[in-house]
Amino acid sequence: MVGGDLSPPMTTPGIPTEDRRFAFGENWRRFLSVLSDERIEEATKSLREFLGRDSLAGKTFLDIGSGSGLFSLAARRMGATVTSFDYDAQSVACTQELKRRYFAEDANWRIEQGSILDRRYVESLGQFDVCYSWGVLHHTNNLWQALHNANLAVKPGGLLYIAIYRDEGIVSACWKAVKRAYCSGPAGKALLTAVFYPAFFCGGLAIDLVKFQNPARRYREHIRLRGMSLIHDWADWLGGYPYEVASADRLIAFYENLGYRLMKLQAPGHGFGNNQLVFQKEPHA
Repeated sequence: MVGGDLSPPMTTPGIPTEDRRFAFGENWRRFLSVLSDERIEEATKSLREFLGRDSLAGKTFLDIGSGSGLFSLAARRMGATVTSFDYDAQSVACTQELKRRYFAEDANWRIEQGSILDRRYVESLGQFDVCYSWGVLHHTNNLWQALHNANLAVKPGGLLYIAIYRDEGIVSACWKAVKRAYCSGPAGKALLTAVFYPAFFCGGLAIDLVKFQNPARRYREHIRLRGMSLIHDWADWLGGYPYEVASADRLIAFYENLGYRLMKLQAPGHGFGNNQLVFQKEPHA
């Protein structure tokens, strides 16, 4: 669920006003307070495993919606020359903070503020060996344009790694209503936090008890999911609005029409999670 906030300026017709959007950058700023070497290593491990590469040395890497900057940092640690951008100013600041901590004054890591929906901006960045956008493009309020623009940044023969919420029909529609209400103002946020945080906790507790597992294990081991934090993921899930979904089949067909072939697909472990997909752009595309 992890990602940044990349919608265009709020004067754009059809885009929700700022008070109807989740403060992704604020959540990432809080996440940095719990970031540890262990979380960074888990994030790097997940990137290596899903891309099927131990190193990105000599490769260029674009992080579309860098959020906390954690996966930009992971890619840089793997040897890539990294460009990170996000629409949300606080997310950009978080990414800059991670660079300051671990790669200060490094010319091989560039950080900018920009929108994936701005085609001219995306084209100005050039093309990359690996383009990465995990849990981001479905928060732009224009998913298919964002998916198309992401394709523009991929070199022929390059990889595109995306994670998009799976379409679960009425369940997805219900969650969209919840997220919209959460972002409607302080009252909506307080009410839904009071309802869902205990529900998330009790649901996890019930599952652990049925499986005869130590409930504390759920919180300790969540770090293994890309280095993330369970509490910050709850906030991201409840508030992640705008919110769009797509089936894996639709995503695959969309990119095949643009000259890609699917290299890897991983469905979510539960119904409303992300489909993770890696595509390779055909050399002639």
